[in-house]
Amino acid sequence: MPDVQALVNEFIIKLKKRKVEGSQATARMTAELLRSVISQQRVPYNNQAGALIDAIKAVGEQLIAANPVELAVGNIVRRVLHIIREEDLSLATAAVAGLNLSAVSDDEDDGEREDHPVLSAAAVAAAARSTLRPPSLQTLLEDMPDSAAVPQSSSSGGDSEGKSKSADKSSRSRKLKHDIIEAVNELIQDIATCHEQISEQAVEHIHQNEVILTLGRSRTVMEFLCAAKEKKRSFRVFVAEGAPRYQGHVLAKELVARGLQTTLITDSAVFAMISRVNMVIVGAHAVMANGGVIAPVGLNMVALAAQRHAVPFVVLAGTHKLCPLYPHNPEVLLNELKSPSELLDFGEFSDCMDFGSGNGSPLLHVVNPAFDYVPPKLVSLFITDTGGHNPSYMYRLIADYYSADDLVVQRRPASGN
Repeated sequence: MPDVQALVNEFIIKLKKRKVEGSQATARMTAELLRSVISQQRVPYNNQAGALIDAIKAVGEQLIAANPVELAVGNIVRRVLHIIREEDLSLATAAVAGLNLSAVSDDEDDGEREDHPVLSAAAVAAAARSTLRPPSLQTLLEDMPDSAAVPQSSSSGGDSEGKSKSADKSSRSRKLKHDIIEAVNELIQDIATCHEQISEQAVEHIHQNEVILTLGRSRTVMEFLCAAKEKKRSFRVFVAEGAPRYQGHVLAKELVARGLQTTLITDSAVFAMISRVNMVIVGAHAVMANGGVIAPVGLNMVALAAQRHAVPFVVLAGTHKLCPLYPHNPEVLLNELKSPSELLDFGEFSDCMDFGSGNGSPLLHVVNPAFDYVPPKLVSLFITDTGGHNPSYMYRLIADYYSADDLVVQRRPASGN
């Protein structure tokens, strides 16, 4: 795959040089690259799903290693792996159901009529997808009909069964890749429209004459606030500037251009102003499996101030930001140190940078972390493109989007079978 490998290498270089910024852009480009890998991957006739999983894991290892801090890359790789497993199991279960139903009809024609449940391929596929998810209390409370089980019946003949199995394998090999690509296309569409889906819920959470506080700049937050403004909500926004990059200045200008009453404050003034705020609405870099949030630096301070004054702390995040890992996992890098040039101009404090301490190190060190970790106990509500959820419900959302076998992206060892 020379063309695909060139695309992979190009994207790896962009990730290493940090030329791709933002979880949405990174997730979309990762999904489009994996779609190209799937479409051009040559797979064996008898193990198509396994070959696709190995190919995606091989590419995923390189992408994750290029920028471990950008967790959206690993999220999309795991989502695509889950899609492959889901579509393969759905086709296999639907094929078995089709063979069993045909055998049942043959028995009925021979006069051996029994009470067999009528089961559609779609119902069998849905039941197959549920097997990829871990059990929960919700599934125990659901009313599961007896027809959810695949009917068992004896085959009418060895020759007809062999021919049907051969035809079934042939149709599956042609259909599997097509279904996977269609599902990845839906994933790309969901990533592109996540802002609109989240913004549609703004009227339910922002009310008349409220005061909203945010920090830095987030496109999701901007679209969310502007959507409430378009629905004739009148409210005021406090924007903390988000030092040292001062993205809050950009957000304040955008909100004013859209007609919102905006007040720009310094980060150190958050605690002084939080008592006048009705709600804190912020974006996120990633949402961990325990409901914790990796967010731009300074947001943990805002969350603590909100908890102290009993102000709801609401996090907006698309489903592509849901990470199935925990903060204590060794492969998770919670932070990244940015360039000191964002804090100091070149040559500033140059007299403090000499190596006069005698041990070969400068007297002044400049540390510029990029992210904060906000524990789940400080988060009041998550608003995703699938609705609003409590932090304790994040594990269930993650179970719907990821497979437990793909939490650590690594290729399976080659076997001689």
